[in-house]
Amino acid sequence: MKSFKILITVLTLGAVAFVSTASAQDKGKGKGQMGPAARVSAIEEAVGSLSAEQKTKITAILEKSAKDMQAIPQDERREKGREVMMAANKEVRAVLTADQQAKFDAMAPQGGKGGGKKKN
Repeated sequence: MKSFKILITVLTLGAVAFVSTASAQDKGKGKGQMGPAARVSAIEEAVGSLSAEQKTKITAILEKSAKDMQAIPQDERREKGREVMMAANKEVRAVLTADQQAKFDAMAPQGGKGGGKKKN
């Protein structure tokens, strides 16, 4: 009976440690930030089906931009981060077909003026 109580205690502590670690990792991602895989999915949803080659190239572009963003000091991210994101969007756009580019332009921020569809 005593060993059973010890086993239950150890399992409970392990579960608590696991949940605490998972929560700490989630907090580090920040609000509203999507990882490269989620961004590729969002792009595909906006522009239509992407080929495997396009997905690979776009993922590499987005991973590089995420690394570049992390290298920018926190107090300079607003200004320099916009440049990194605009450069990444330009590279992503180059991977797309002409039809996909038009749809991407409608979803991607244009020159720091905000995203979304253009008003007529």
